[in-house]
This record gives sequence, structure tokens and C-alpha cells, in this order.
Amino acid sequence: MQNIVNSKNDENVFSKLLKSKLGVFSIPLYIVIAIIVYLACVYNKLPNDMIGGFAVLMTMGIFLGAIGSKLPVLKNIGGPAIFTIFIPSAMVYYKLINPSAIKAMTTLMKSSNFLYLYISCLITGSILGMNRKVMIKGFIRMFVPLIVGTIGSILFGLLIAVIFGFKAEKAFFYVICPILSGGLGEGVLPLSMGYADVLHESQSAFIAQLVPAAMIGNVVAIIISGILKHLAEKKPHLTGNGLLVKTGDDKEILEAMNTEKTVDFNLMGGGLLVACTFFVFGALASKFIGIPGPVIMIFMAAIVKYLKLLPKEIETGAYHMYSFTSKSLTWPLLVGVGVVYTPWKDVVAVVSPIYILICAAAVIAMVASGFFIGKLLNMYPIESALVTACHSGLGGTGDVAILSSANRIELMPFSQISTRLGGATMVVIATMLLKMLS
Repeated sequence: MQNIVNSKNDENVFSKLLKSKLGVFSIPLYIVIAIIVYLACVYNKLPNDMIGGFAVLMTMGIFLGAIGSKLPVLKNIGGPAIFTIFIPSAMVYYKLINPSAIKAMTTLMKSSNFLYLYISCLITGSILGMNRKVMIKGFIRMFVPLIVGTIGSILFGLLIAVIFGFKAEKAFFYVICPILSGGLGEGVLPLSMGYADVLHESQSAFIAQLVPAAMIGNVVAIIISGILKHLAEKKPHLTGNGLLVKTGDDKEILEAMNTEKTVDFNLMGGGLLVACTFFVFGALASKFIGIPGPVIMIFMAAIVKYLKLLPKEIETGAYHMYSFTSKSLTWPLLVGVGVVYTPWKDVVAVVSPIYILICAAAVIAMVASGFFIGKLLNMYPIESALVTACHSGLGGTGDVAILSSANRIELMPFSQISTRLGGATMVVIATMLLKMLS
């Protein structure tokens, strides 16, 4: 009799295991996939190309994203984004990832430029799929909370620094400025170049000082965005569920956003080509007008949407490409960000309670300003706060992590303006001030 009971219990456990899922996969199927990828790494048979890179990124991203979304407390403060960025970063530092896996992921992220393909699909698809009224009002109004948030971030960060005996000048140039500079490649690197030119020192020395602040600021922004997501669930009147501006007909707009249109894979292919074309146009135009290509891409997509220059079905195809990208590739992308763009040793090297406190103060002031100014400007406070928070993100990667943590990835066009224009302005101001004070 006891054997029969044990047999039934075993069957129940096995049945539950088969029904349990990691992402879209049953756990047994996921384990089989993970073993195959692992053995390919061990026996040095993992292709050093997009295939190998996607195999590793997606295997790790599905697992870490699922774990981060289920852990108590952490799931409410951006657990999936934190897990998918920082655990792989630490694993690389402690040599817990096979070198062939790292090589394949690096090839995909850098040589194949997966990050910008992802961002191009998100920006183009979200803008072309956006309600025109929301788009126009959003782009016009978002600059006010961005400016106020930047000023608030600087003042509150400096106040905390002075209170705890941290030099104000050091706090401004080496903690607050890198947080607000717009990322690593677009912000910290040109900022370090400017500092090196003004002070006649090695650029690499400044990079090591600036990178940790940008990373910690991004972590704080991710955590806050997770908290904002939790607040939106508790107080739904504070959120537009992805809408930035109150228009008076929000209910109809939300219903239109949530109406599933039949997916046409030919149109999705057209949407992919349109996304790539906007990116290429931005890169080409930047050569002649001196504005970063991604910023040009955003404004060009908005102009095309406003003037209705593309057929409706192509807009739909671009939107479906955006939906696929955001739902299927976000966690894998963040794993790549952790492995390739987030050196764990740089984060650990400068971590101290006061340093973290200054970083946190700068980001909190930025987000709080966006929240309250947004209310005054008839914007949804949570969405306004999130867009403003992206000014303290690590460029495109930071925007993805912050918005993913809040489940508001449709705000990507606004966040990219916040990050890139806000960041570029901050780099210029910081370099000019340093020159005046030197």
C-alpha cells in the first residue's frame, strides 16, 4: 500500500515538473537545451557567431529572468533586470562562464551589434505603432521634467556629498556627471576624453573613476523603476500603463493599444527592414549634422509617423517586430550587457556607503522631480518619472533595463531622448565647467 502511495506521489511530482515552465519551455525541455549548449561550450564546439551567441544569451536570459521575477521583494524592485545584468557580470569576473561562451556573446553584442538592432526595432516599432496625439504631446512635454530633474539631481547629490564630508567638486565631476552623461559609450567615454584633454592626463585613468558611478546610478534607477511598477499596481490612477500624457480619450487609446492585430510575418519582415533603414539613415545623417545617429533616428521616425509617410500596414509590421523583440529578446540582451559592458571589478572597486548614498541621492532626486512635475503637466506621474529616470541610465542598455524593470518598454522613444540629449548636454556642460575651474 505504501509503495502505491509513493508511486502516486512520484507521478504527481513528475507531472508538476512537466507542467512547470521557464519562459515558454517546460523545465525538462529547458534542461535538455541547457545541457546541449553547455556541452558545446565545454568541447569548444559553440559557434563563434550569432548562432552561438544567441544560444548562450537566451539560455541564460530565460533562466535568470524567470528566477528574478519570482523571488520575494526582489521581483518588486527590478529583480529580472538586476539578475540578468549583474549575475553574468560577476560570473565573468570569477571565471564561472566558459571562455568560448564569452567569446560568442561578445561577437553577437559587439561585432554583430545586437544592442543597436534591438534598440532600432524598439524605437521604430514603438513610434510607428504609437497614437499620434500621444506622441506629439509626449515629445513636447517631456523636456520640462527632464530639465527640472537634472537640476534637482545635481543639487541634492551635492547636498548629500557636503553633509557627509565628500568634496563637492569631486562629487559633481566624478559621481553626478557620469550618472547623467548618457551611458558608457555615449557618455562616460567622451566625458573621460574631455577630462583628459583639460587636465592633460591619461583617459584610461578617468574611465576607471567614472564608470562605477554610472553603473551604480543605473542600478538605483532599475530598483526605483521596479518600485514604481509596484506602486502602479497599488495605485492605478497614477499610471497610464505605458501612456506618457493624458489626452482625454485615454480609454480608447489604451483599448487600441491592447487590441491584438493579426500578425503577418511578411509585414514583420518589412518592419525589420524599416527599423534597419532608420538606423542607417541616422548614422549617415550624423556625419553631416553632428547629432548622434540614434537621436536622428528617433526624430525621423516621429516625423514619418506625424506626416503619415508610411502605409498603415508597414507601421503595423514594425509594431509587431517591436512586440516580438521586447517580449523575446530583452532578458537575453541584458545578459549580454552584463557580460560585455559591465565590468564587475570596476563596480566593486569604489563601492563605499557614502559613494553609494551620493549616487542614490542624485537618482532619487531625478525620479522624484519627474514624478511631481509630470503631475503638474498633465502627464502620468509614473511614466513621467520613468522617462526622467532614464537620464541616469547606461545609455540604450540602461534604458532597456530600467523600462523592463517597470514593464513599460513602450516608453523607449521618450527615454532615448532623455538619455541621449540629456546626456550629451551634460557632457558638454561638465567639460566646459572643468576647463573654467582648471
